[in-house]
Amino acid sequence: MDARDVPSNLKGLRIQFLSLHHFRPKDASLILQNAVDSKSTIAVVEGQERSLPSMLAMLFSPISVLLTTPFIRPFKIGRIIFTYLIPIVPLFVVWDGIVSSLRTYSVKEMEALVSNLQDKDTFDWEIKRLKSGPGVVLYLLGTPKG
Repeated sequence: MDARDVPSNLKGLRIQFLSLHHFRPKDASLILQNAVDSKSTIAVVEGQERSLPSMLAMLFSPISVLLTTPFIRPFKIGRIIFTYLIPIVPLFVVWDGIVSSLRTYSVKEMEALVSNLQDKDTFDWEIKRLKSGPGVVLYLLGTPKG
């Protein structure tokens, strides 16, 4: 399904979890505008931000890959090979984490996306940065008024 053009007959909460950074600003705006047009609540959550501490934290992400891989079911020998013998998976996880951090919208950038929406005033918008353990969570919550 195209998040920029969700069919109007689909009702309910729309969630973009760890994914808005995959969309260019124009497409991110279309996602938000589509929610406004259909009067659907939308929640956007990002578990990283564009900052040096966030990118440095990504350097530790291979540790969780190394510790959890043996417990992933169904067992696949290729997963073991490309995690431990030829550590492609841990390297891709670091790369993906750093690139995701670099692409994540800041609170100000999310506010700018909302400011350009048509009929934005028919929604209540909450856009914040929260400390969560050693990291941060950025979120945008748009709910129809009334």
